[in-house]
Amino acid sequence: MAAAAAAGSGPVRAEDASAWASDTHSQVRLIAGTNAEGQRTLRAGLDIKLAPGWKTYWRYPGDSGVPPRFDFSASGNVKDVQVLWPAPERMPDGGGQSIGYHDRVIMPLRVTPKNPAKPVLLHLKLNYAVCETLCVPADAAAKLALIPAASGQDMDLKQAEARVPKAAKLGADAPLTVRMVRRERGGERPRVIVDVAAPKDVPVDLFAEGPTPAWALPLPEPKESPAPGLKRFSFELDGLPDGATAEGAELTFTLVGGAEAVEVKTRLD
Repeated sequence: MAAAAAAGSGPVRAEDASAWASDTHSQVRLIAGTNAEGQRTLRAGLDIKLAPGWKTYWRYPGDSGVPPRFDFSASGNVKDVQVLWPAPERMPDGGGQSIGYHDRVIMPLRVTPKNPAKPVLLHLKLNYAVCETLCVPADAAAKLALIPAASGQDMDLKQAEARVPKAAKLGADAPLTVRMVRRERGGERPRVIVDVAAPKDVPVDLFAEGPTPAWALPLPEPKESPAPGLKRFSFELDGLPDGATAEGAELTFTLVGGAEAVEVKTRLD
């Protein structure tokens, strides 16, 4: 089927999803978007379905949990795979809060072939965790050929792509934006204060990450609004790895407002 599709002059319908890899609490598969012959970056996705009441984690899991780990090394004719992360949710997790997804999440993938003229076989080995009151480690494997073909998964994949936070600049003139980040000295530990803007009556949440995965910053907590149209979050500068300093460190802020999300990188001065 792959060889016949590759030989055609235009997109045809082909296999657009792998079989589900299932365990007791979750299912995992690969899906393909519509791709054209000779395309230098191919669209695909990792589709995870979770049992009711169960969740899995974002790239930074928060107070507990582990992020998923992706291994595409067994793929054929693949130079690189970029995983895009849809905007996550803050979720109660025992005595703390975790960051992740429930029900279903599709993580868009950007696949770069070594040779765009040849077929691509995407082979994923996934290590992740699913949690209810307790966390259960899980492993899954899936394979999918990415060929020039129309896909019945396009709508779901486009919706997931739309949930990926868009890169933005600090203080950008936009309805949803991070207006200001400052470090507040004094007290036992310095704090970071973040003011954000969002459309009226749109619920917002904010997540903070350090420059490397070894940083484990607390989740920003909402505070009293500093001015009309603004919302304030703050967190202690805690969870730095040994030897690290906050001075000049690049932090990443993910601001989620309703169906929109932005990602802002800035250095602490």
